[in-house]
Formats: sequence, structure tokens, C-alpha cells
Amino acid sequence: MRKDKPNISFEELYDKVSTYIFNEEDKNVIKHAYEFAKEKHAFQKRHTGEDYITHPLNVAYILSDINADYQTISAALLHDTMKECDVTKKELEEEFGLEIANLVDGVTKINKLNFSSSDNEAMLANQRKIIVGITEDVRVITIKLADRLHNMRTLWILSEKKQKENAIETLEILVPIAHRLGMNKIKSELEDLSLRYSKPDVYFSIVEKLNQTKVERNSNVELMKDALIKLLNSHGIKHKIKGRAKSIYSIYKKLDTGRRFSDIYDLNALRIFVDTEACCYQTLGIIHSKYRPIPKRFKDYIAMPKENGYQSLHTTVFGENGQLYEIQIRTYEMDDLAEHGVASHWAYKEKGKAVLQSAMEEKLQFFRSIMELSNEESNDEIFVNSVKEEILKKIIYVFTPKGDIIELPLGSTPIDFAYKVHTKVGDSTVGAIINGNIEPLDYKLQDNDIIKINTSKTATPSREWLNMAYTSQAKNKIKAYFNRIDKEENLKKGEELLLKALKRKKISNVEFFKEENISKILNELNIGDINELYIGIGSNKYSPLSVINILQNQELTKEEIILSKVNSNDHVDINIKDDIIVEGIDQIKVNIAACCKPIKGDNIVGYITKGNGISVHRNNCPNISDIEERLIDVKWNDNVDKKYLTNILVRANNNKNVLMDIVAKTSTQDITVQSINTINTTEDFLFDISILVQNKEKLDKFIRDLEILDSIIKVERIIK
Repeated sequence: MRKDKPNISFEELYDKVSTYIFNEEDKNVIKHAYEFAKEKHAFQKRHTGEDYITHPLNVAYILSDINADYQTISAALLHDTMKECDVTKKELEEEFGLEIANLVDGVTKINKLNFSSSDNEAMLANQRKIIVGITEDVRVITIKLADRLHNMRTLWILSEKKQKENAIETLEILVPIAHRLGMNKIKSELEDLSLRYSKPDVYFSIVEKLNQTKVERNSNVELMKDALIKLLNSHGIKHKIKGRAKSIYSIYKKLDTGRRFSDIYDLNALRIFVDTEACCYQTLGIIHSKYRPIPKRFKDYIAMPKENGYQSLHTTVFGENGQLYEIQIRTYEMDDLAEHGVASHWAYKEKGKAVLQSAMEEKLQFFRSIMELSNEESNDEIFVNSVKEEILKKIIYVFTPKGDIIELPLGSTPIDFAYKVHTKVGDSTVGAIINGNIEPLDYKLQDNDIIKINTSKTATPSREWLNMAYTSQAKNKIKAYFNRIDKEENLKKGEELLLKALKRKKISNVEFFKEENISKILNELNIGDINELYIGIGSNKYSPLSVINILQNQELTKEEIILSKVNSNDHVDINIKDDIIVEGIDQIKVNIAACCKPIKGDNIVGYITKGNGISVHRNNCPNISDIEERLIDVKWNDNVDKKYLTNILVRANNNKNVLMDIVAKTSTQDITVQSINTINTTEDFLFDISILVQNKEKLDKFIRDLEILDSIIKVERIIK
């Protein structure tokens, strides 16, 4: 799942961006951004205990994978300086220019509140900020996606509740946006990490099954790969072939439909890269001439690309040894778009301007749809749900009589189409002609329909249209029309609703309606007078409670946990020579993986590193789940008996005597506490404990004994 190193140095980032950014002035801006951010974050630490600067460095490095321009890389390095270091936008503008300052400000707006808040209103407000943020500049959301990806990689540090909240929000909001942008590499890892924390039992069960079948699958893939290389070489096709790891989340989605693991036939997957589109079809024909395809499994996404621009040929064939293989065929340029999406269309220019190609801008109509909906819908819950249902799910493409393409959600009607064209067209609609036929206004539009709206200057909307329209955009415009008609009624209704809310909250009318209070409310909502406020409440633009809350402005105080890092022992280096048996290989360096820290009794697998011997991982370690090569069988030496280092995460509902209780349990079970790192949370007490233990059996008993303690909520072994 995670291929990068946990800590990226600036030198590594600089070397990476230097492979595609050649202007020295632009690279100097990146250097300046790093030095500025490092100075501002100098005394800050992440919850994991690392220096804070490691986070923006990782975010920038993720973006360098998609050849992000120097402004985006610089903004990624600076993205938390406004929120965490009280740096102002003006200061950033003076140091780095308006464009970079705007990018940082955009990310800051999205991140302003706590995404994992238990307050549903706050969560919805934050989801709205995420969605609206993408409409201002595509690069803002790419930074946000990279920011969330790195945070998800270290999500183990948070409470189980926050893990699930972050995972669910990522799946519901950020993953669909990454998909719409075509950023498959980031999307896939976000999905896997979200599953890991939302449904850990399911996630690790799939990882275990993948690792158990890895050797057999690798053998099948290598056999088919060799056969395809010979076949294509014999026809003079220049190509490159590699095995393709199936994402854990995609396997989960198939299992969730009732399929068995053994029935997922595209676990044997290969991807073929060629130079041209013509070569894609030629390669497909050559493969089908030798290997029988499954007809229903063939997809031509080159002739008919997905809405996010994805192009590839997909086929499933009966291959070597009678095994089924899913094969994807694409050009190198298609692969770049498939993996990195819209970002791969950034044309980096020597003058320092990163622009979206016009073709890609046309594919991103949903940006404009979101902005329009944001301007029309003030209710966060309705807005967020509308975006999820109407913009981030399945869409259709229909045409005006002149051939202009209009993008709408599946389920739309001619009324939605009319208001999408223009509000005046919607308000004056009297009928619709679709594909040359007169159709009712509640007709469900289909892909490629050609729609002509008949209008009349004397026509007005009907309230029945609210039941016919599908999109919030159309419904809001219909409501706006009747709101104008019913202005006086809404004014009276709004005043009554506000007075009732004040009565329920036991707030004095005299106190509430003081001149300074009303001025504050009007300024906050950016409206002209109190009548406009009443109309807004009466038309459901504002809720009475949200208006009252502007004055209350209550902030929850956070309780600080004052416990310093406890080190019970000096660091102990574990010498594992002779502990691990590698069949058929003697005198090779063997290391215990730092991410999953296997101990004797764990099911393990070896990974042949480049220049550092064999790294031994637990069989369910996600960091090797999609590695298809350089794995080797290893096992524990039964004749060796020593202690091994591993980490557990202990959650307690109070910290009084908890550490003493934990240490007492270790002393009776021959377990050594090497270090205890206390992690600040607002919900409970969290301790990351490194211990030395002989085997898994003793570790499991130790965990069970700790969980019996009254003050302990949960104990779990962690993989970092």
C-alpha cells in the first residue's frame, strides 16, 4: 500500500522535482518555501512524535509524483503555516506572491475546522468547505488530497472513533473527488486506508488471504508475462509488461456483493504499455488470436473514455495453465492520465505557469455545478447530500439542439435541463421536445438525448415542478421564484420563527435585539437589514438556531493531558541473527520490519530489499500487501528463545495510576517496557508503548490482562 519512506528529506524532494522543473528561479521558490515552513514549524511536533515539517514534506513529495508545478509544491510545503503558525495571507503574499498565497489560503479554508468533529453540523460544514474548495482552483483539492493521504497513513495514532470518522469522510467526499479528477493512484490508497480503519477485521482478512496466495499468483503472472513477451516480440510490437496488484478495497467491494475470494478471477492481472493507440488495438488482436477472451469482460475505454478521461482496453482471457487473466492495454500517456488524472495535464512552462488543458477543463463541468449549488443552497446538510447524490455519483451527457453538451446527474428531467441552460429558460418553460418527440416534463433523460425546450414570455413556474425536478439547482431556482412572489409571507414567517427560537432558548428579546447584536448578525451573514434576515429565515436560507449561535459563539475548551514521555529503559538493539531461518540461503542479513514489528509466533514473510538483506514482515502487514515480487518464505527458529520489540496502543479513561498498573503487569509476566509515549487527545488517554516480549502467546495474554483493568478501554497491537 505505502511505497514511500515515512520521512522524506528536502534533498529527496528537491531531486524529484528537478526531474521535471528546470527553471532555477522556480526551484529557488520551493527552497524558500521549505526554509520558511521549517522555521515556522520549528518547535512543533505531530501526534506521532515526529517533527511537524515531516508532514508538509510528505505532502509535497506525494504531489511531485504527479509533476505538480512549483506553485503547488511550494503551497504544499506552506499549507499548514496559516493554521498552525498564525502566518497571515498577506505575509505569504509578500514572501511568495499572490498565486501561492491563494493556494495556501484555499487549503486553510478547507482545513479550518476539525473534520472528525462529533458535532454533525460542524462535520457537514467542513464537508461543504472541502467540496467548495475544489471549485476555486483544482490545485487546492490536489493539495488537500495529498494532505489527507499522508494523514491517513498515520491515522493509527488517533482514537478508534476518530479513525472511523476520518475514514468515512474520506470515502464519502474525497475518494469520489479523486475519482472525478482521475487520480487513481491516490484514490486507490485512500480507499484501502479508509477500509483499514473503518472495517479493520475485513481489511486484514483480505490482506491475509492475498499474502497466502501471493506465491501462486506471482508464479501464474510471471508465466503469462513471459508468454506474452514472446508473443508480442514475435509480432514486432514494442511494449512493456508488468503485473498489476488488485487493490484491497476493490476486492472488498466484490466480496461485499456475495462473491467468494476464489471467484475473483482478475487477481491474476497484467498491464501492457505500447507507444500508440493503434498499437493498443493491434496488441489486443494478437492476444485474442492465441488466448480465448470472455466476451462480456471486454471494455473499450479508448473509443469511449470514462468521464474523468480514463482510457484503456480491458480484456479477460483464458491464459497459461488454464488460468483467467485480466489484461489492460494502454499507451504510456494513457497510463499517466489513469494514475495521476487531471494533474498529468498540467503543462509546466518555463515562465512558471501551470495550466489545465482546455479539453480537461471541459470534462470538469462539475466544478461549476458545485459553485452554483453552493451559492444557492445555504443549508449544509442539503448541500452536502445534494453534491453526493447529484455531482459525485453517476452522470449523463445530453445535448442542446446546437450540439452543446450539458452534464446532469442520472435521474434528471427536462426541467433540470432547462434551469441548467439558464434560469430564464427554466422559468418560462412550457414543454420539451426530446429526440424529435414531445415528452412530458417529468421524463427521465438518458445519455445522448437531444433536448429542445419550448418557452413562452407569459409562462411562469408551477409548484408541481418541485416534485418533477431532480437536481437541487433546479429546485432552488423554482423555490427562489416563489420566494420572490411570497416575500411578505416569508418576512412574517421568519420573524415568527426567530421569536419562537429565542423563547425556546430562554433568551430575552430586548437583549437579543440590541443594535450591536443585530449589526453583528447582519455583518456575519453579509445582508443589508433585519427584514432581509427575516426573509432568509422564512425561506429556509438560514435556520433560527444558526442566527442565534452567531451571538453565542461558544467554544469548547480542550483539556490538556500533562504527561511527559516516559522512558523506562535505554533503547535496546535486537540482534536477530539465527532467529529467522531462510530456506536455502545462508549468511544473509535479516532485519525485523519496523512497520509491523513481528515477534515469534507471528506468521511471517521475507522481502528481499535492495542492498539491506531480507526484511521480515508479519503476514498481514499492509505495507507488503500489493508487492508482487522479491518475496521469500521465512520461518522462526524454534531453538532460539529471546525477546522481541513490538508496539501496543493503550486507551484509558483516566491516567491516574494507569502507567503503574501497566508496569506492574509487565513485571509479573517477564515483559520489558522499553518506552511509553503519551499522545494528547481530547477524548481519552492514549499511550504508545514499546515492549520486549518473547512470543505472540505471551503478548496476547498480556493484552488480555491489561484489558481487564477498569481504567483500560482498549489495547491493540499497531502497525505503523
